[in-house]
Amino acid sequence: MFDKLMAAQQKADEIKKRLDTISVYGEVEGGAIRITATANKAITAIEINEDFFKQADREEIEELLLTAVNKALAQADQVSATEMQSATKDMLGGLGGLFGQ
Repeated sequence: MFDKLMAAQQKADEIKKRLDTISVYGEVEGGAIRITATANKAITAIEINEDFFKQADREEIEELLLTAVNKALAQADQVSATEMQSATKDMLGGLGGLFGQ
């Protein structure tokens, strides 16, 4: 049983490392602002279209930045949940022998 727990911890660590390599994006106003993040919710880039930046006011930029960041983080949540579901399914399949299945 201890081996199964260690394997589960190792699998969780592998998933975390894999999520660090997956990029997700949040984009608003047709690409005027684009946020890049990892699936582990680390923001890696913020791009603001120069033309948009010149014509927008501070309040608009701040509001759209929040929206883009939240979109990127929501996408990160989806990717993370999918990866965890897949790993859980694999682990539970491996535990089936413990329950006579």
